[in-house]
Amino acid sequence: MIEYTPAKVATSIPVIDLSASLAGDAEVKSSTAWEVHKAARETGFFYISGHGVPSEVTEGILEVSRRFFDLPTEDKLDADINHSSCYRGYEPPAFQTLDTGSAADNKEGFQIGKDLGPDHPYVRRGLPNHGPNQWPGTMPELKTVMEDYLLRMHDLAHHLTGLLALSLDLPENYFAPGYAEDAISSRLLHYPSQDGVGEGNQLGAGAHTDWGLITILLQDSIGGLEVADGNGDWIQAPPVDGTFVVNLGDLVPVMTNGLYLSNMHRVLNTAGARRYSVPTFYDLDYDYVAEAVPTTLAEGESAPERITVGDHLTNMFRRTYTA
Repeated sequence: MIEYTPAKVATSIPVIDLSASLAGDAEVKSSTAWEVHKAARETGFFYISGHGVPSEVTEGILEVSRRFFDLPTEDKLDADINHSSCYRGYEPPAFQTLDTGSAADNKEGFQIGKDLGPDHPYVRRGLPNHGPNQWPGTMPELKTVMEDYLLRMHDLAHHLTGLLALSLDLPENYFAPGYAEDAISSRLLHYPSQDGVGEGNQLGAGAHTDWGLITILLQDSIGGLEVADGNGDWIQAPPVDGTFVVNLGDLVPVMTNGLYLSNMHRVLNTAGARRYSVPTFYDLDYDYVAEAVPTTLAEGESAPERITVGDHLTNMFRRTYTA
């Protein structure tokens, strides 16, 4: 087991520049991975700059998001998520409750993933959250923009997963067995402005951790994301131009024997303007078994927990959706 230095109590979120690591130099990748290691232990959150995604792509998807949510309700409901077998399409306001016991979240969304036809083996098996996307008939450009964005996020997620492996003193391709049928979804989100916390502790997104492996979040300029720091206080994660916010999900502590964090966060938009964001959730294959990697176990120690990615994500979906 590798001896790691103690993590400090973090009160801010670091920015990690990926530009050199994307160039492919092994030594630079190791240095970048060490920055990931520190952030993963201190908050489970970090910004990434130099990620290689052009600004016209990020600006384009935020613009198409604004236009989609401006559509009449009946047009958005043309792709009602309640008509999907795999949680794809339009999520009406108050569809999800991320903080159990609080009021439903004050947001609406639109979600896509890998577009899988009826003959795909996982669709034939009836696995949850695997299947076709659906699209509103009145806005064909939404499909073009979102599918391009999803492909770019898929490439970026693979790079981040490689850095995650390196940060644990594992080969960069350690998690590659989970790549063949990996899962990825991107979600357009719209948060109306609130005067403050609503009745029943209603927030834009209630306090929660993310469920899977890695989340890559694109924010607009409004702000409202808050992250729990090392003291348990809420700190702002404001928009930083040209960056994404990355955070680790609940499977990461399982896979690192508790070394890395999946941290609480929430959204409260009190800016007096509508907020738009685009989170992308990346996970390994449904059948991939998540358990502590060897470098986080003492000699002779066995992994304390084993669960497939699919079983874990299915359990979390059932807990948080109201419909």
